[in-house]
Amino acid sequence: MFDAVRNNKKIVQIFLALIILPFAFFGLDSYVRSGGAGEDIAKIGDVKITQQQFQQALRDQQDRLRAQEGGQLDPKLLDNPEARKAILDDLIDQRLLLLEASKNKMFVGDNTIRQTIGAIDAFKVDGQFSTERYESALRAQGMSPTGFEAQLRQDLTLQQLAGAIGQSGVLSRTVTDRVLAMQTEKREVMEYRLTLDSYLDKVKLADEAAKKFYDENAKQFELPEQARAEYVVLSMEAIGAQLAVTEAEVKAWYDGHKDRYQQPEERRASHILIGLEKLGKDKAKAKAEEVFKAVQKNPASFAELAKKNSDDPGSAENGGDLGYFGRGMMVKPFEEAALALKEGEISGIVESDFGFHIIKLTGIHAAKEKPLVEVKGEIEAELKKAAGSRKFAEAAEAFSNTVYEQADSLQPVADKFKLTVKQSEWLGRQVLPANGPLANEKLMAALFSDDSIKNKRNTEAVEIASNTLVAARILEYKPASLQPFDGLKANIETMLKRQEAQALAKKDGESRLEAVKKGEDKLLWGAAKSASRMDSRLISPQAVATVFKMDSAKLPSYAGIELPGVGYALFKLSKVEAGDKLDDARQQAMLTQLGNLMAQEEMRLYLDSLRSRYKVEINAAALETKDR
Repeated sequence: MFDAVRNNKKIVQIFLALIILPFAFFGLDSYVRSGGAGEDIAKIGDVKITQQQFQQALRDQQDRLRAQEGGQLDPKLLDNPEARKAILDDLIDQRLLLLEASKNKMFVGDNTIRQTIGAIDAFKVDGQFSTERYESALRAQGMSPTGFEAQLRQDLTLQQLAGAIGQSGVLSRTVTDRVLAMQTEKREVMEYRLTLDSYLDKVKLADEAAKKFYDENAKQFELPEQARAEYVVLSMEAIGAQLAVTEAEVKAWYDGHKDRYQQPEERRASHILIGLEKLGKDKAKAKAEEVFKAVQKNPASFAELAKKNSDDPGSAENGGDLGYFGRGMMVKPFEEAALALKEGEISGIVESDFGFHIIKLTGIHAAKEKPLVEVKGEIEAELKKAAGSRKFAEAAEAFSNTVYEQADSLQPVADKFKLTVKQSEWLGRQVLPANGPLANEKLMAALFSDDSIKNKRNTEAVEIASNTLVAARILEYKPASLQPFDGLKANIETMLKRQEAQALAKKDGESRLEAVKKGEDKLLWGAAKSASRMDSRLISPQAVATVFKMDSAKLPSYAGIELPGVGYALFKLSKVEAGDKLDDARQQAMLTQLGNLMAQEEMRLYLDSLRSRYKVEINAAALETKDR
């Protein structure tokens, strides 16, 4: 997902349904800069991907996964060569597309940017776009409208290129007909199953087979070490909650930042747009003049005329309504005309890069200043957050020192910072989301260290997330232990018998398969079952692929497959016939799915060609360098 969205948590969900590329992009920072320290990790022509940029992309992906997992993430998930290479490949693909878009002078216009932003619910008040809400939401994320819109323009341009490539492939009628025929083709098969249970009586285990397996696989029967721990969490939020903000501080902030609480004038307008693309400029102007005469004749019919004539799909169905907008949200000729109107007035014909507009001003929200009482809560939260950040920076070192210097208990550090000492359930070394704040690899390693286990000393303070430190201490410890053989003997013998029975079933099944292929078909086959690739419910899921690979050139044909834990199955294919014709809805759904698969393949091939054209070089040694 795009950086402009990804880095703004409050807006993320709005954009997920709004802007989607065929694959995930990481780190959409400037693709023409090579800033950052450290050895370059890759080059695309003259464009570099630095270690700093790669590590940022890695952290961004960790943040995304952590959010998906409810705040918990096993660090090992991305700490492997495959994951690091995948992230680098996405960075390279993203830069290749950006370079190509720039080369081809692809550009998203102001109207598209305006419509995209205007459609985001997070920027609306009472269902209408609010400039104040827009600027406030961006300000809360440390962004300016100019920066956000520039990033959005780049992201939409990138989407435009990716979409064009994905749609460039054309599915031939022959291919689609063949695929549909394969999906609906019906196969009539009969099954003969050799069940594992029917071979159990033939299995004779050696007297010491179970004990031998137990001894050779002792690790399987170990109960892992476990510990019950107590812990304390120091976070910026916890410190901020302890702080108080006075009325005087709130008032002083408000007085010093009044420009932030100015609500500029907003205007609401409807328009009829006669675009240039379909008619050309002269014919479009002539049509605009014709529509304008109709508006002059009957101003009350404006909405109806907009629905019938406007080429703006985003507003036409709403009678041309564009909602409320502030300065800078419309193209200049449109804005100037709208600002010159009084409420209820209709403009003359206004020309812009998009065509000819007829504008009706339908509402005005006058500029005003938000009173202190309305923004008091917002200011208090902001002051607490700022103070909490400063206090956390001061407290972090003292927290770390206290848990180290008074290592026999967490109570002193809890008392000092007004924290609560919490206790865990029994847990092992494995990092599990259910372990909450203790689900951190470094923290678990410290908790299960020799010193922590033997002396029950506090662990060091470990940063488990941004501005969050945790220290823990073992309360009880159970070392790893081997379960006694006597309690496991019966289960091991049952497992070994079933393994042997499975092997006998497979051997017998393969022998019978060879016999029927030679024409010695003496099996009592089950009832015939009809199946298609779209509906194979009557066949075991494990056998579906085998059934549809069976040779249909000469019938009957035979195949066999091992069903682990079940036995072995033989299949007799006796009939193949065309399936029923799909209804229009199902056929279209299938063709859409096929088109999507083809679009993905087109994109893959296109990116491969770009890699060759721009000469991609990867520094394998730098890729393995980890950010410490």
